[in-house]
This record gives sequence, C-alpha cells and structure tokens, in this order.
Amino acid sequence: MSRDAAIDDLVAAFRQDGYVIIDKLVSNELMDRIQQELDPHLESAPFGHLPEMGFNTQRLGSLIERSPGVRELILQETYLATIRQLFSHAEQFQLSLTEVNSIAPGAEAQFLHQDEMLFDRFPFPLDYDVFINSLWALTDFTEEMGATRVVPGSHAAGPNATFTQTDSLPVEMARGSVMIFSGKIYHGGGFNQSDRIRRAIDIAFSVGWVRQVENQYLSCSPETTRALPRELIKLMGYESTGGYGMVGNRENAMKMVEIE
Repeated sequence: MSRDAAIDDLVAAFRQDGYVIIDKLVSNELMDRIQQELDPHLESAPFGHLPEMGFNTQRLGSLIERSPGVRELILQETYLATIRQLFSHAEQFQLSLTEVNSIAPGAEAQFLHQDEMLFDRFPFPLDYDVFINSLWALTDFTEEMGATRVVPGSHAAGPNATFTQTDSLPVEMARGSVMIFSGKIYHGGGFNQSDRIRRAIDIAFSVGWVRQVENQYLSCSPETTRALPRELIKLMGYESTGGYGMVGNRENAMKMVEIE
C-alpha cells in the first residue's frame, strides 16, 4: 500500500490478510546510513547453527545501541501509528526484538512457522495479537533473492495448521518498504537463488505482559538509553503500566533512566 495510505486502511489490510506492506516508507538515504552503521558489526556476525535459523543467514541484534538510523525506523510516524492501533486491545505494548536478517546466496527456504510459537506454543485467541513483527527492506526483496514467503490469511488458521511452500507467496518489495505481519501468520524466509545478499531489519513488538525476545535492558547501555527519545525508552519496556514493571516502592521504572 502507499506510504500515504490512511492508518485505518493499513490496519484493515492487516486484519484481512494477516500482513500489510507499506511501499517505500523511508528513503534510500536513511537505509544507506543504517547500512553504514551496521556494516562493521555485520563483518563478525555469526551464521545460524540450527536449520531453523539458516546456516547461510547472519543475525545481528542490539540495533538500538548500534544504529541511530534504526531508532528512526522504530519511531517513524506512519509505522508506529499503525503498530499502536494494532495493539489497541492491550493496555501496554513493547519492543520485543531488533535484528538484522542477512540471507546469503544459496540460503535454503526456511520452514513455514508462526512467531507466536515462541511462547510455549500457547493457543492464544485468534482475535488477540500477542506478537506483531515487521521486516524493513534494507535491500530490495525479490523472489530470486529469497524474499520472505507468507500464506495470506493463515493468521486465522490456528496453531496446528499445516502449509507447504506452494501455499505461500513471496513478499516482494523495494528497499525502504516495510511489511508488518501478525505473529499468527505462517511465513518463512525464501530460498536465495541469486548472487546477492538479501537483508532486512526485523523489528518486533509484543503485548507488555510477555517476555521480550531480546532483552532490551541489557542490549542497550544505560548511557545510550538515557540519551534516547522518551517515547523510545518507553517502548523498550521501561514504562511501568498496569501493575507490572515497577521498581522500589511501586514507582515507575522510567525514573531509573531519566536524567535529573
């Protein structure tokens, strides 16, 4: 969908298909900057050691610490407004993961899975999103390059459904675009048959009452955290809401990172 689309329309597309793509939401210049910020770290990033992680796939986390440009992605107005509305059922939502997925030539297709299976495969209600993920295209996404594959509408299928690669479609999108998708939708990385690396910035959110995939309190140093925009610090999970996350005498944990 167009980057000028109304938030309500983006949310409606997500509800119908289990995902929505926003075309070229940010500039190539921002993506260039992010790539430059992350290149030194990617040189030593490990490849997967399990089949489900991809033996030809590098993963690099702690992106808030490492990339000011990624912070801009998280706070991008249209993107964050869409995420916020998708979590309107929850008293609090939080940042769960920031990670580069770098799929090298020859990487095989990942098995189709639901992200919500992370939480002990608990059968959450189909109309309640616990986990919402997103992939920002740091490079173009083409089928040949191993674009992520999704099974449209499978967010309504439940945790025990079975799909094959032929049921899925490649998510092709231009650099600077973003796909926002439900933790319930069946998806997986594609087979990279090209001679180019396919890279994405994976940013995921969850409701506030489940464990974050990436420990945001340790992934970003206190010195860096204190200098971040207040809204981003709250998203990282420092905001105490709904009776959880408090410190001391039932005080808001935000006070621990605020500069006097």
